[in-house]
Amino acid sequence: MTDFIEELAERTTGRGWVGAPSLWELIERRAVRTPDAVLAREDTGRQMTFAGYRQACLVAAAGLSTDYSVGEGTSVSWELPTWIESLVLVGALARLGARQNPLIPIYRGREVSFITGQSHASLLIVPSVYRGFDFASMAHHVAMGRPKMAVLVVDRSLPEGDPADLPEVRPLPEFAADAPVRWLFYTSGTTAEPKGAQHTDLTVMASALAMAECLDMNADDVSALVFPFTHIGGIGWLMAALFTGCTLLVTEAFDPTTTPAFLAAHDVTLAGSGTPFHLAYLAAQRKSGGASIFPHIRSYPGGGAPKPPQLHYDLKAEIGGVGIVSGYGLTEAPIVVMARTFDPDQKLADTEGPATPGVTIKVVALDGSLAPPGVEGEIRLKGPQVISGYLDPSLDADAFDDEGFFRSGDLGIVDAEGFVTITGRLKDIIIRNGENISAKEVEDLLYAHPAVADVAIIGLPDAKTGERACAVVAVKDGELFSLEEMVKFLKERDLRVQAIPEQLELVPAVPRNPAGKILKHKLREEFAPSSNTGRTT
Repeated sequence: MTDFIEELAERTTGRGWVGAPSLWELIERRAVRTPDAVLAREDTGRQMTFAGYRQACLVAAAGLSTDYSVGEGTSVSWELPTWIESLVLVGALARLGARQNPLIPIYRGREVSFITGQSHASLLIVPSVYRGFDFASMAHHVAMGRPKMAVLVVDRSLPEGDPADLPEVRPLPEFAADAPVRWLFYTSGTTAEPKGAQHTDLTVMASALAMAECLDMNADDVSALVFPFTHIGGIGWLMAALFTGCTLLVTEAFDPTTTPAFLAAHDVTLAGSGTPFHLAYLAAQRKSGGASIFPHIRSYPGGGAPKPPQLHYDLKAEIGGVGIVSGYGLTEAPIVVMARTFDPDQKLADTEGPATPGVTIKVVALDGSLAPPGVEGEIRLKGPQVISGYLDPSLDADAFDDEGFFRSGDLGIVDAEGFVTITGRLKDIIIRNGENISAKEVEDLLYAHPAVADVAIIGLPDAKTGERACAVVAVKDGELFSLEEMVKFLKERDLRVQAIPEQLELVPAVPRNPAGKILKHKLREEFAPSSNTGRTT
């Protein structure tokens, strides 16, 4: 990896942005550069300046240090909604040098127990009740088996202390390759259990900087932060705001009616962040029947799920701006590919853009040879935002090839101009609204149902969510199995709601090849939307 510290300084200085070798230093420098500019504005009416943000982070850091002994290298798992307090928590933990592990609020006891155990979390931070789920009870239940892990229940408030009591900030290593692991982001992939991707401040900064450059961000931008902040993309948007001095519009939960109105009221210029959101904006525009609902719009950042090419043209024509500017990446390697605001419509609509600065892509055909431009193969990556490995090192051998390229597991084509189109996946996962769903995880749970003889979980195209999960089940003789029973069974096993299949198809037998591998391509062909007769939740 190139020395990203020097590269960061050059690229941010050239644009007049603030750059720094750590997240905390970035917070400090931005507070000095534009103290009174607004970092975040909530749909509750609350807002916070960059200077106010720094001070709130220091107060919370002091409280976490005094009350919970959080310090350098302390492992902290936290599962909070998209609140201003969540942004403050990130900064507070950065000031303390903790290793933080943001958890998506869809995770339930099963995943949280595994993750906090593997990461050796000494503190788990959750809300009391959020969207009808009792996170506090879940957290205390998880902690029952872990006497060394404390639970902190947060509802719009964080611990407070005197910043004068904080320890000194430890000096950083000279080279990017020696930067400490500050982030654990868990992703559900082909394995039944989530995988902990180890990131440094600099690897996440690399993705944030790439995104900011591709979107041509500046201090006058107003960006929609309307998806779960605990995604690596959420942390990336915070860093991009600190780089550029722009404002984030924050909403706890996206609502297709009220959220577009909130964004419009505050002159949004960057309306992200993926197909479901973009569809809601378009629907709001068509319902308004008048002038553009976003008169200051510049672009619609995208990613996480496939985009219908026509959606790019519709947004551009009906609301304004340059259209969808989407990117591609993984939790392990965010924003390795992204379009630019000046790219032509055909590229914006049909591709995810070219590799971002410092990223090298190779396409490997199924026979192991390098695929030439225009030929499909597995996308493999190197770059400053790619992790050096997983928390479980046994996963690394399969994750990287002999040349050190990360195996994305995604199939794609790189054209002669370097633009990337993702065409499919080698990994057996389903991406619904940008969330990875492990087919194996759900299959393993359903196999335990007494009525199930065999099961396959497949992804089917969905215009709103990118994909939906479909359970194809062969039942045992004389047994009955319904969609309602499946949902109830999986909820009882603490599977997050977003991973529960929305469709059930009953078949006499699940097709397999002689080696026993399920022929999922045949099932996808059979139950594609045009021929689907299943029921959905």
